[in-house]
Amino acid sequence: MSAGVKAGAGVAGAVLLLTTAACSGGEKDDGVTVGGKADAAAPQVTIDPGDGNGKARPEAGVVVTATGGKLEQVTVALRGKPVDGAMSADKTSWRSRTLRPGARYTVSAVAKSPQGKATAVNSKFTTLKAAAELDIADVSPNSGEKVGVGMPIIVTFNRAVGDRKAVERALEVKSAKAATGAWYWVSDTQVIFRTKNGEYWQPNQPVTFTAKLAGVKSGKQTYGVSDYTRRFRIGDSHIITASTKTHRLVVKKNGKKIKSWGISAGRGGRVVNGTDTFLTTSGIHLTMGKENPAIMTSEWMGVKPDDKKNGGYKEVIPHAVRISNSGEYIHSMASTVWAQGRQNVSHGCLNSPPAAAQWFYSWAYRGDPVIITGSKRGLPWNNGWSFYEMSWSKWVKGSALDRTVTTA
Repeated sequence: MSAGVKAGAGVAGAVLLLTTAACSGGEKDDGVTVGGKADAAAPQVTIDPGDGNGKARPEAGVVVTATGGKLEQVTVALRGKPVDGAMSADKTSWRSRTLRPGARYTVSAVAKSPQGKATAVNSKFTTLKAAAELDIADVSPNSGEKVGVGMPIIVTFNRAVGDRKAVERALEVKSAKAATGAWYWVSDTQVIFRTKNGEYWQPNQPVTFTAKLAGVKSGKQTYGVSDYTRRFRIGDSHIITASTKTHRLVVKKNGKKIKSWGISAGRGGRVVNGTDTFLTTSGIHLTMGKENPAIMTSEWMGVKPDDKKNGGYKEVIPHAVRISNSGEYIHSMASTVWAQGRQNVSHGCLNSPPAAAQWFYSWAYRGDPVIITGSKRGLPWNNGWSFYEMSWSKWVKGSALDRTVTTA
Protein backbone atom coordinates (compact mmCIF):
# COMPACT_ATOMS: atom_id res chain seq x y z
CA MET A 1 0.00 0.00 0.00
CA SER A 2 1.37 3.42 -0.93
CA ALA A 3 2.03 5.71 2.00
CA GLY A 4 1.03 8.56 -0.30
CA VAL A 5 -2.67 7.57 -0.39
CA LYS A 6 -4.94 8.26 2.60
CA ALA A 7 -8.66 8.47 3.32
CA GLY A 8 -10.01 10.55 6.21
CA ALA A 9 -11.94 8.62 8.83
CA GLY A 10 -14.26 11.57 9.40
CA VAL A 11 -12.74 12.33 12.84
CA ALA A 12 -10.42 15.26 13.42
CA GLY A 13 -6.80 14.13 13.40
CA ALA A 14 -7.66 10.55 12.42
CA VAL A 15 -6.54 9.09 9.07
CA LEU A 16 -7.25 5.64 7.71
CA LEU A 17 -4.95 4.09 5.08
CA LEU A 18 -6.86 2.84 2.07
CA THR A 19 -6.90 -0.90 1.63
CA THR A 20 -6.57 -2.65 -1.69
CA ALA A 21 -10.38 -2.80 -1.73
CA ALA A 22 -10.33 0.95 -2.33
CA CYS A 23 -7.29 1.18 -4.59
CA SER A 24 -5.76 -1.84 -6.25
CA GLY A 25 -2.46 -2.66 -7.95
CA GLY A 26 1.08 -1.42 -7.40
CA GLU A 27 3.19 1.37 -8.86
CA LYS A 28 2.64 1.58 -12.59
CA ASP A 29 5.35 2.14 -15.15
CA ASP A 30 3.68 5.43 -16.17
CA GLY A 31 4.51 6.94 -12.76
CA VAL A 32 0.98 6.81 -11.28
CA THR A 33 0.91 5.42 -7.73
CA VAL A 34 -2.28 3.46 -7.05
CA GLY A 35 -1.11 1.29 -4.20
CA GLY A 36 1.78 -0.99 -3.25
CA LYS A 37 5.16 0.41 -2.21
CA ALA A 38 5.48 4.09 -1.29
CA ASP A 39 7.03 6.71 -3.55
CA ALA A 40 8.32 9.69 -1.60
CA ALA A 41 7.94 11.93 -4.66
CA ALA A 42 4.25 11.08 -5.10
CA PRO A 43 1.62 13.43 -3.62
CA GLN A 44 -0.59 12.38 -0.74
CA VAL A 45 -4.38 12.34 -1.31
CA THR A 46 -6.93 12.33 1.52
CA ILE A 47 -10.67 11.72 1.16
CA ASP A 48 -13.24 12.52 3.84
CA PRO A 49 -15.56 10.59 4.47
CA GLY A 50 -13.22 7.62 4.62
CA ASP A 51 -13.55 4.47 2.56
CA GLY A 52 -16.25 2.16 3.93
CA ASN A 53 -17.89 4.81 6.10
CA GLY A 54 -21.53 3.82 6.47
CA LYS A 55 -22.78 6.87 8.37
CA ALA A 56 -21.30 9.87 6.57
CA ARG A 57 -23.01 13.17 7.34
CA PRO A 58 -24.91 14.40 4.26
CA GLU A 59 -24.49 18.06 5.22
CA ALA A 60 -20.68 17.72 5.33
CA GLY A 61 -20.35 16.60 1.72
CA VAL A 62 -17.05 15.21 0.42
CA VAL A 63 -13.66 16.87 0.89
CA VAL A 64 -10.62 15.76 -1.10
CA THR A 65 -7.20 17.24 -0.29
CA ALA A 66 -3.73 16.86 -1.74
CA THR A 67 -0.34 17.53 -0.15
CA GLY A 68 2.90 17.53 -2.09
CA GLY A 69 1.04 18.19 -5.34
CA LYS A 70 -2.14 19.45 -6.99
CA LEU A 71 -5.41 17.74 -7.74
CA GLU A 72 -5.78 16.95 -11.42
CA GLN A 73 -9.19 15.32 -11.30
CA VAL A 74 -11.91 14.61 -8.72
CA THR A 75 -15.12 12.72 -9.42
CA VAL A 76 -17.85 12.03 -6.87
CA ALA A 77 -20.76 10.03 -8.24
CA LEU A 78 -24.17 8.79 -7.13
CA ARG A 79 -25.42 5.92 -9.29
CA GLY A 80 -23.05 6.99 -12.02
CA LYS A 81 -24.12 10.65 -12.02
CA PRO A 82 -21.50 13.24 -11.01
CA VAL A 83 -21.99 15.43 -7.95
CA ASP A 84 -21.35 19.19 -8.08
CA GLY A 85 -18.29 20.48 -6.30
CA ALA A 86 -15.69 23.25 -6.35
CA MET A 87 -11.90 23.19 -6.59
CA SER A 88 -9.83 25.57 -4.52
CA ALA A 89 -7.81 28.23 -6.35
CA ASP A 90 -4.53 26.45 -5.55
CA LYS A 91 -5.96 23.05 -6.60
CA THR A 92 -5.03 21.41 -3.31
CA SER A 93 -8.61 20.80 -2.15
CA TRP A 94 -12.02 20.02 -3.61
CA ARG A 95 -15.36 20.19 -1.79
CA SER A 96 -18.70 18.79 -2.92
CA ARG A 97 -22.17 20.14 -2.29
CA THR A 98 -24.41 18.45 0.31
CA LEU A 99 -25.20 14.79 -0.32
CA ARG A 100 -28.40 12.80 -0.56
CA PRO A 101 -29.21 10.96 2.70
CA GLY A 102 -29.14 7.15 2.69
CA ALA A 103 -27.17 6.98 -0.56
CA ARG A 104 -23.98 5.21 -1.65
CA TYR A 105 -21.28 7.33 -3.27
CA THR A 106 -18.05 6.58 -5.11
CA VAL A 107 -15.04 8.89 -5.21
CA SER A 108 -12.02 8.93 -7.50
CA ALA A 109 -9.22 11.47 -7.43
CA VAL A 110 -5.86 12.03 -9.11
CA ALA A 111 -3.12 14.37 -7.90
CA LYS A 112 0.27 15.15 -9.45
CA SER A 113 3.48 16.39 -7.80
CA PRO A 114 5.78 19.11 -9.23
CA GLN A 115 8.12 16.26 -10.22
CA GLY A 116 5.38 14.72 -12.37
CA LYS A 117 4.56 11.85 -10.03
CA ALA A 118 0.82 11.08 -9.80
CA THR A 119 -1.35 9.41 -7.18
CA ALA A 120 -4.78 7.97 -7.89
CA VAL A 121 -7.25 7.05 -5.15
CA ASN A 122 -10.74 5.54 -5.04
CA SER A 123 -13.24 5.35 -2.19
CA LYS A 124 -16.82 4.31 -1.40
CA PHE A 125 -19.09 5.36 1.45
CA THR A 126 -22.77 5.60 2.45
CA THR A 127 -24.53 8.59 3.97
CA LEU A 128 -26.82 8.61 6.99
CA LYS A 129 -30.51 8.05 6.41
CA ALA A 130 -32.94 10.86 7.24
CA ALA A 131 -35.24 10.16 10.19
CA ALA A 132 -37.53 12.95 8.88
CA GLU A 133 -37.58 14.43 5.40
CA LEU A 134 -37.80 18.10 4.43
CA ASP A 135 -39.56 18.67 1.13
CA ILE A 136 -41.30 21.47 -0.77
CA ALA A 137 -45.08 21.24 -0.55
CA ASP A 138 -45.91 24.10 -2.89
CA VAL A 139 -44.39 26.88 -5.00
CA SER A 140 -45.95 29.89 -6.69
CA PRO A 141 -45.77 30.75 -9.61
CA ASN A 142 -46.90 27.60 -11.38
CA SER A 143 -44.54 25.72 -13.67
CA GLY A 144 -44.29 27.51 -17.01
CA GLU A 145 -46.65 30.29 -15.92
CA LYS A 146 -46.32 33.77 -17.45
CA VAL A 147 -46.55 36.29 -14.62
CA GLY A 148 -46.40 39.98 -13.88
CA VAL A 149 -43.33 42.04 -13.03
CA GLY A 150 -44.25 42.14 -9.34
CA MET A 151 -44.66 38.38 -8.93
CA PRO A 152 -43.19 36.96 -5.71
CA ILE A 153 -41.82 33.43 -5.36
CA ILE A 154 -43.69 31.78 -2.49
CA VAL A 155 -42.15 28.55 -1.17
CA THR A 156 -44.03 26.37 1.31
CA PHE A 157 -42.32 23.43 3.05
CA ASN A 158 -43.91 20.21 4.27
CA ARG A 159 -42.66 20.73 7.84
CA ALA A 160 -41.19 23.42 10.07
CA VAL A 161 -37.67 24.50 9.16
CA GLY A 162 -35.35 24.59 12.16
CA ASP A 163 -32.13 25.78 10.51
CA ARG A 164 -33.38 28.58 8.29
CA LYS A 165 -29.86 29.68 7.36
CA ALA A 166 -28.92 26.28 5.99
CA VAL A 167 -32.12 26.02 3.98
CA GLU A 168 -31.94 29.58 2.66
CA ARG A 169 -28.39 28.97 1.43
CA ALA A 170 -29.79 26.17 -0.70
CA LEU A 171 -32.31 28.46 -2.44
CA GLU A 172 -31.30 30.04 -5.75
CA VAL A 173 -33.13 32.43 -8.09
CA LYS A 174 -31.72 33.04 -11.56
CA SER A 175 -33.11 35.37 -14.23
CA ALA A 176 -31.92 36.31 -17.70
CA LYS A 177 -31.96 40.00 -16.70
CA ALA A 178 -30.45 40.91 -13.34
CA ALA A 179 -32.70 41.78 -10.41
CA THR A 180 -31.99 42.51 -6.76
CA GLY A 181 -34.23 40.73 -4.30
CA ALA A 182 -34.34 39.05 -0.91
CA TRP A 183 -36.01 36.18 0.95
CA TYR A 184 -38.35 36.83 3.88
CA TRP A 185 -39.47 34.10 6.30
CA VAL A 186 -43.16 34.64 7.10
CA SER A 187 -43.25 31.46 9.21
CA ASP A 188 -41.29 28.28 9.96
CA THR A 189 -42.87 26.66 6.90
CA GLN A 190 -42.94 29.49 4.34
CA VAL A 191 -40.40 31.85 2.79
CA ILE A 192 -41.03 34.48 0.11
CA PHE A 193 -38.73 36.08 -2.45
CA ARG A 194 -39.47 39.47 -3.97
CA THR A 195 -37.52 42.15 -5.79
CA LYS A 196 -36.36 45.41 -4.29
CA ASN A 197 -38.89 48.20 -3.74
CA GLY A 198 -39.30 50.19 -6.94
CA GLU A 199 -37.35 47.61 -8.96
CA TYR A 200 -39.74 45.02 -10.30
CA TRP A 201 -38.61 42.13 -12.52
CA GLN A 202 -37.62 43.30 -15.97
CA PRO A 203 -40.28 42.16 -18.47
CA ASN A 204 -40.17 39.29 -20.95
CA GLN A 205 -37.55 36.95 -19.52
CA PRO A 206 -37.26 33.46 -18.01
CA VAL A 207 -36.73 32.89 -14.28
CA THR A 208 -35.58 29.68 -12.58
CA PHE A 209 -36.00 28.89 -8.90
CA THR A 210 -33.84 26.03 -7.59
CA ALA A 211 -33.80 24.52 -4.11
CA LYS A 212 -30.69 22.39 -3.65
CA LEU A 213 -32.15 20.70 -0.59
CA ALA A 214 -30.67 17.20 -0.92
CA GLY A 215 -28.45 16.71 2.12
CA VAL A 216 -29.35 20.01 3.80
CA LYS A 217 -29.86 19.46 7.52
CA SER A 218 -32.87 21.51 8.59
CA GLY A 219 -33.39 20.07 12.06
CA LYS A 220 -32.55 17.14 14.33
CA GLN A 221 -32.13 14.10 12.04
CA THR A 222 -34.14 16.04 9.42
CA TYR A 223 -32.72 16.37 5.91
CA GLY A 224 -33.78 17.43 2.48
CA VAL A 225 -33.71 14.32 0.28
CA SER A 226 -34.09 15.81 -3.20
CA ASP A 227 -33.58 19.03 -5.14
CA TYR A 228 -36.42 21.06 -6.63
CA THR A 229 -36.63 23.29 -9.72
CA ARG A 230 -39.44 25.59 -10.87
CA ARG A 231 -39.27 27.57 -14.12
CA PHE A 232 -41.61 30.40 -15.10
CA ARG A 233 -41.59 33.51 -17.27
CA ILE A 234 -42.04 37.22 -16.66
CA GLY A 235 -44.42 38.66 -19.26
CA ASP A 236 -44.96 42.24 -20.41
CA SER A 237 -44.86 44.99 -17.80
CA HIS A 238 -48.45 45.61 -16.67
CA ILE A 239 -48.79 48.53 -14.24
CA ILE A 240 -52.27 49.50 -13.10
CA THR A 241 -52.96 52.70 -11.17
CA ALA A 242 -56.29 53.74 -9.67
CA SER A 243 -57.48 56.69 -7.61
CA THR A 244 -60.44 56.54 -5.27
CA LYS A 245 -60.64 60.35 -5.48
CA THR A 246 -60.64 60.80 -9.27
CA HIS A 247 -62.55 57.49 -9.70
CA ARG A 248 -60.26 56.55 -12.57
CA LEU A 249 -58.17 53.46 -13.40
CA VAL A 250 -55.26 53.59 -15.87
CA VAL A 251 -53.52 50.61 -17.47
CA LYS A 252 -49.97 50.76 -18.83
CA LYS A 253 -48.21 48.08 -20.87
CA ASN A 254 -44.42 48.31 -21.07
CA GLY A 255 -44.61 51.92 -19.95
CA LYS A 256 -47.31 53.06 -22.39
CA LYS A 257 -50.89 53.87 -21.47
CA ILE A 258 -53.25 51.52 -23.34
CA LYS A 259 -56.57 51.80 -21.50
CA SER A 260 -58.43 53.81 -18.88
CA TRP A 261 -61.93 53.68 -17.41
CA GLY A 262 -64.05 55.03 -14.61
CA ILE A 263 -64.32 53.00 -11.42
CA SER A 264 -66.36 53.09 -8.24
CA ALA A 265 -64.33 52.27 -5.12
CA GLY A 266 -65.23 51.57 -1.48
CA ARG A 267 -67.88 53.89 -0.04
CA GLY A 268 -66.81 53.57 3.59
CA GLY A 269 -69.15 53.74 6.55
CA ARG A 270 -68.49 50.48 8.42
CA VAL A 271 -65.89 50.97 11.15
CA VAL A 272 -64.67 47.91 13.06
CA ASN A 273 -61.90 48.26 15.66
CA GLY A 274 -60.93 51.59 14.18
CA THR A 275 -60.83 50.38 10.57
CA ASP A 276 -63.39 51.36 7.95
CA THR A 277 -63.81 47.97 6.28
CA PHE A 278 -65.88 49.42 3.42
CA LEU A 279 -62.99 51.57 2.20
CA THR A 280 -60.64 50.38 -0.56
CA THR A 281 -57.06 50.06 0.70
CA SER A 282 -54.39 52.41 -0.65
CA GLY A 283 -51.04 50.83 -1.52
CA ILE A 284 -49.24 48.50 -3.89
CA HIS A 285 -51.42 45.47 -4.48
CA LEU A 286 -50.58 42.54 -6.74
CA THR A 287 -53.12 40.62 -8.80
CA MET A 288 -53.47 37.22 -7.15
CA GLY A 289 -55.93 35.20 -9.21
CA LYS A 290 -59.10 35.22 -11.28
CA GLU A 291 -62.66 34.08 -10.61
CA ASN A 292 -65.49 33.95 -13.13
CA PRO A 293 -67.77 34.18 -11.37
CA ALA A 294 -66.82 35.21 -7.85
CA ILE A 295 -69.42 34.69 -5.12
CA MET A 296 -69.34 37.72 -2.85
CA THR A 297 -71.32 37.79 0.38
CA SER A 298 -71.49 39.79 3.59
CA GLU A 299 -70.58 36.71 5.63
CA TRP A 300 -66.94 37.88 5.79
CA MET A 301 -68.10 40.67 8.11
CA GLY A 302 -70.37 38.44 10.18
CA VAL A 303 -73.60 39.55 8.51
CA LYS A 304 -75.95 37.02 6.94
CA PRO A 305 -76.76 37.70 3.27
CA ASP A 306 -80.48 38.05 3.98
CA ASP A 307 -79.91 40.60 6.77
CA LYS A 308 -80.56 43.65 4.60
CA LYS A 309 -80.99 45.91 7.62
CA ASN A 310 -77.29 45.47 8.53
CA GLY A 311 -76.03 45.53 4.96
CA GLY A 312 -76.31 41.85 4.12
CA TYR A 313 -75.69 40.84 0.53
CA LYS A 314 -74.82 37.95 -1.79
CA GLU A 315 -73.84 38.60 -5.37
CA VAL A 316 -72.51 36.55 -8.27
CA ILE A 317 -69.84 38.70 -9.89
CA PRO A 318 -68.37 37.95 -13.35
CA HIS A 319 -64.78 38.62 -14.43
CA ALA A 320 -63.25 39.26 -10.99
CA VAL A 321 -59.48 39.68 -10.49
CA ARG A 322 -58.44 39.44 -6.83
CA ILE A 323 -55.96 42.01 -5.48
CA SER A 324 -56.01 41.30 -1.71
CA ASN A 325 -57.11 38.83 0.95
CA SER A 326 -59.64 41.26 2.41
CA GLY A 327 -62.07 40.77 -0.47
CA GLU A 328 -60.84 43.43 -2.90
CA TYR A 329 -61.20 42.76 -6.62
CA ILE A 330 -61.22 44.60 -9.91
CA HIS A 331 -64.48 43.29 -11.29
CA SER A 332 -67.47 43.82 -13.52
CA MET A 333 -70.47 45.59 -12.00
CA ALA A 334 -73.24 46.53 -14.40
CA SER A 335 -75.53 47.84 -11.64
CA THR A 336 -73.11 50.61 -10.62
CA VAL A 337 -72.16 51.90 -14.07
CA TRP A 338 -74.01 55.10 -13.16
CA ALA A 339 -71.49 55.71 -10.33
CA GLN A 340 -68.31 54.61 -12.07
CA GLY A 341 -66.07 57.59 -12.70
CA ARG A 342 -68.23 59.74 -10.37
CA GLN A 343 -68.88 58.24 -6.94
CA ASN A 344 -67.66 55.50 -4.58
CA VAL A 345 -70.46 53.05 -3.78
CA SER A 346 -68.78 49.62 -3.44
CA HIS A 347 -67.84 47.56 -0.36
CA GLY A 348 -64.14 48.05 -1.20
CA CYS A 349 -63.75 46.59 -4.71
CA LEU A 350 -63.02 48.58 -7.85
CA ASN A 351 -66.31 48.29 -9.73
CA SER A 352 -65.71 48.49 -13.48
CA PRO A 353 -67.78 48.59 -16.68
CA PRO A 354 -68.56 45.05 -17.87
CA ALA A 355 -66.62 45.37 -21.15
CA ALA A 356 -63.53 46.80 -19.41
CA ALA A 357 -63.64 44.17 -16.65
CA GLN A 358 -63.91 41.34 -19.17
CA TRP A 359 -60.94 42.71 -21.12
CA PHE A 360 -58.87 43.09 -17.94
CA TYR A 361 -59.77 39.59 -16.80
CA SER A 362 -58.35 38.14 -20.02
CA TRP A 363 -55.34 40.45 -20.18
CA ALA A 364 -53.93 40.48 -16.65
CA TYR A 365 -51.23 38.16 -15.30
CA ARG A 366 -50.87 37.10 -11.70
CA GLY A 367 -48.34 39.42 -10.09
CA ASP A 368 -49.30 42.63 -11.93
CA PRO A 369 -48.87 45.67 -9.64
CA VAL A 370 -52.10 47.55 -8.89
CA ILE A 371 -51.25 50.85 -7.20
CA ILE A 372 -54.25 52.45 -5.48
CA THR A 373 -54.21 55.96 -4.02
CA GLY A 374 -56.70 58.32 -2.42
CA SER A 375 -58.06 56.22 0.44
CA LYS A 376 -57.26 56.86 4.08
CA ARG A 377 -57.31 53.10 4.73
CA GLY A 378 -53.78 51.71 4.38
CA LEU A 379 -52.82 48.34 2.95
CA PRO A 380 -51.06 45.98 5.41
CA TRP A 381 -47.98 44.28 3.93
CA ASN A 382 -49.46 40.81 4.49
CA ASN A 383 -52.95 41.46 3.09
CA GLY A 384 -52.64 39.12 0.14
CA TRP A 385 -49.44 39.65 -1.85
CA SER A 386 -48.93 43.27 -0.78
CA PHE A 387 -45.31 42.58 0.14
CA TYR A 388 -44.03 45.82 -1.41
CA GLU A 389 -45.77 47.67 1.41
CA MET A 390 -42.95 46.56 3.73
CA SER A 391 -39.81 48.70 3.64
CA TRP A 392 -36.85 47.15 1.85
CA SER A 393 -34.59 47.29 4.92
CA LYS A 394 -37.15 45.46 7.03
CA TRP A 395 -37.75 42.89 4.28
CA VAL A 396 -34.03 42.10 4.10
CA LYS A 397 -33.95 41.68 7.89
CA GLY A 398 -36.52 38.92 7.41
CA SER A 399 -33.89 36.89 5.59
CA ALA A 400 -32.23 34.30 7.82
CA LEU A 401 -28.94 35.39 6.27
CA ASP A 402 -29.78 39.13 6.42
CA ARG A 403 -28.71 39.63 2.83
CA THR A 404 -29.86 40.65 -0.63
CA VAL A 405 -29.71 38.35 -3.66
CA THR A 406 -28.67 39.21 -7.20
CA THR A 407 -30.42 36.96 -9.70
CA ALA A 408 -28.13 37.35 -12.74
